[in-house]
Amino acid sequence: MTATVAVVGGGYGGVTAAQALDDVANVVLIDPKDSFVHNVASLRSIVDPNWADRMYMSYEGALKNGTVIQDWAVSVDPGGVQLSESGYVNADYIILATGTTYPFPAKIGNYHANSGRHRIRRANTELAKSNRVLLLGAGPVGLELAGEIKARWPEKKVTLVDPERDILSGAFIPGFSQETRSRMRDELRRQLDSLGVELLLGTSMRAGVPAESGVSRPFTASTWSGQRVTADIWYRCFGRQPASGNVSRDLAGARRSDSRLTVTAHLRIVGQDNVFAIGDIAATGALDTAVVAIEQGTLAAENVKALINGESELSRYELSQPMFLVPLGPSGGASYDPQSDTILDSATTAEYKGKDLLISQYEQTMGIANG
Repeated sequence: MTATVAVVGGGYGGVTAAQALDDVANVVLIDPKDSFVHNVASLRSIVDPNWADRMYMSYEGALKNGTVIQDWAVSVDPGGVQLSESGYVNADYIILATGTTYPFPAKIGNYHANSGRHRIRRANTELAKSNRVLLLGAGPVGLELAGEIKARWPEKKVTLVDPERDILSGAFIPGFSQETRSRMRDELRRQLDSLGVELLLGTSMRAGVPAESGVSRPFTASTWSGQRVTADIWYRCFGRQPASGNVSRDLAGARRSDSRLTVTAHLRIVGQDNVFAIGDIAATGALDTAVVAIEQGTLAAENVKALINGESELSRYELSQPMFLVPLGPSGGASYDPQSDTILDSATTAEYKGKDLLISQYEQTMGIANG
């Protein structure tokens, strides 16, 4: 009898795991969205809405044999998944890959492609008519958004504010040496300075920021360190939250205070033999990136295959140090290559990611022939 595997979450890790198991199991891929969303392109899309036409990709070609269900996973337990409208899906194995929520525009947040595209175009209109932009958070999202805005509209004033005393304060895993972090930051600060991006570090906003972000409405705000910032629009570039709220009581013991799920070296949720967690919701210490989610999706699928085949030896997840890329628009940015222990320049970063944001690669993954 063919085993049923429920993959909850149709992002980078979930699609990877579902595709890897499609030939050996009855795969049920569950996601409330009607399309795969290539979030890597979301920041580019609000400065150039043409990207919105390609960043939403139908799940139709993702699986050859399995089933995709568009529905909310209300509760996940060791025996299956309770859906909002489609009943209960019994499963022999479950892979949780629900990722994280994040403020717009890093994640669009709409569950229908058409409404997402509409939101992007509306955001572009608001941003286009704003001459002064305030970005709260100088992590990868804040830096990338600053770079995208400056590449599209060099004349706009962009100010980045962060309570930490340097950029990319929380973006590194322990494997990055202090010397590597310094080199990466130095190169990015150099490019930000050449773009004319203002950095206000070691402080946060005290008063004056409107309640609603992404709306063009002139305002003057102040920081705790006494600076005054005049802007027309602002965006929150922090606030990642693991989406693990749908685990049942049987699994809730693995849920940490930061909402991540504690997993074993085999990516099983602790105390469970048949339930795995991958990507942003798994407490592995890895960076929250698409590359890591794909690596973990591949490994979880390998382990599920092994269990289906009656094998007791499972693969262990080793904390990886993937290439770390921070594009600043289509032709700027910097990257760290762990293989050569070097900081890659803007041209190389553009070739790897900045130029097309890997969109052609994911069109192939999703079975889109003419992207």
